[in-house]
Amino acid sequence: MKSPGDPDLKLRGRLIRSLGTLREMLPGSFVERKRPCGRPNCHCADGKNLHSHLQISVLVDGKPKALNIPAELAVKVREKIEMRRRFDSASAAICSLNLKRFLKEKQDGRV
Repeated sequence: MKSPGDPDLKLRGRLIRSLGTLREMLPGSFVERKRPCGRPNCHCADGKNLHSHLQISVLVDGKPKALNIPAELAVKVREKIEMRRRFDSASAAICSLNLKRFLKEKQDGRV
């Protein structure tokens, strides 16, 4: 078994402890779309100066959905989606470290 001073175990411990900071994560992708509003006298009617429309694109019950996001929540929503990316990265690193450890234990006959 590896010693408590093992760098892989320390890294894995740090990664696992960091997951608690990601509890507010959201799935999906943040999307900013440009679109006309449909009013004939609006500045967007020419098709050039379109309105910004903020959404997150997610799977709900296995089906793609676009959820509208008010502009005042855009920064928070972007941060929460970025948390999911950090979670995925930490999860992949933990799995990689666990596999490396498992293969070493298997090679040493400790499994």
